[in-house]
Amino acid sequence: MRVIGFNFSKISVEKLKDINQTPKITTSIDITEINEIKTALLNIKDEAAMIQARFTYGVRYEPDFASIDLAGSVLLTLDSKEAKEVIKRWKKKEIPEGFRTILFNVVLRKAALKSLHLEEEMNLPLHIPLPTLRPGQGGQDAREGKGKGRKEK
Repeated sequence: MRVIGFNFSKISVEKLKDINQTPKITTSIDITEINEIKTALLNIKDEAAMIQARFTYGVRYEPDFASIDLAGSVLLTLDSKEAKEVIKRWKKKEIPEGFRTILFNVVLRKAALKSLHLEEEMNLPLHIPLPTLRPGQGGQDAREGKGKGRKEK
């Protein structure tokens, strides 16, 4: 399975009021549509198929402080057998576990990054905690600038 395209069709952020307390932040992701795509534009072999999955991603700041809404689509190639199984299961609004994991991870990676950018622009609390260094963490190496990831000469 390969991701060959990703795009947003909706990007919306709304700050309803200033946040004067710690908000409850929730996120949601939903796959709204899965279709097989037939096209001669891409050179897809007979044993492969293209699948387009549409999604929505939301971040809510409660009670009614702000919201972020994203929507878009992911274009993937799968082998024909797997694609048929995905389409068959989607008719019952089910998604095979392996496909769902890969699809959700692609959407989460792209949508979470876009949401972080929007949160920064709108001065909203980040919905994902970023790593931070606190005094006393990391021991002697951190104080001397020899933390992990730095190459010694």
